[in-house]
Amino acid sequence: MMTKLSAAIVATALMLFGCDGAGNHAQASAASEVETESAAIEVTDAAEPILDAKPEIPEGPVLTGPQANAATSAEQYLGMSGFSRVGLIRQLSSAAGDQYERADAEAGVDSLTVDWNEQAARSAKQYLDMTSFSCKGLIQQLSSSAGDNYTREQAAYGARQAGAC
Repeated sequence: MMTKLSAAIVATALMLFGCDGAGNHAQASAASEVETESAAIEVTDAAEPILDAKPEIPEGPVLTGPQANAATSAEQYLGMSGFSRVGLIRQLSSAAGDQYERADAEAGVDSLTVDWNEQAARSAKQYLDMTSFSCKGLIQQLSSSAGDNYTREQAAYGARQAGAC
């Protein structure tokens, strides 16, 4: 079944070629003009609601391929262990890690919804499962640039949640 728009396209093509395929030049031309005019009116009417429609805006950030891959890698790391934002970006972008470009690693990590306080609590618990720490020592380990790179507040939260304070 032909839609009216398809009929208008066929009619226009017939007008351009000057016949209906069976040698009826005048009839094809006259019929095409009528169909084209009515189709144009209907297409215009049909297009009005489309003009009023709001474009769909995708939820969340739109990531490039490398950024999306970095986000997937970040989720995998977070599934295994606690990471700070800085520590996770460092893991993804380091030469000894996944070797993503730093900007791609940052975009991938920042596209995720992560509770960094809970990550700090996870890391603190993992440390306490391996060895003993004082409250102050655990906060230092969690927040140190040589350690996990949590913010001081995240480290303190983690140490409290893990029972070191």
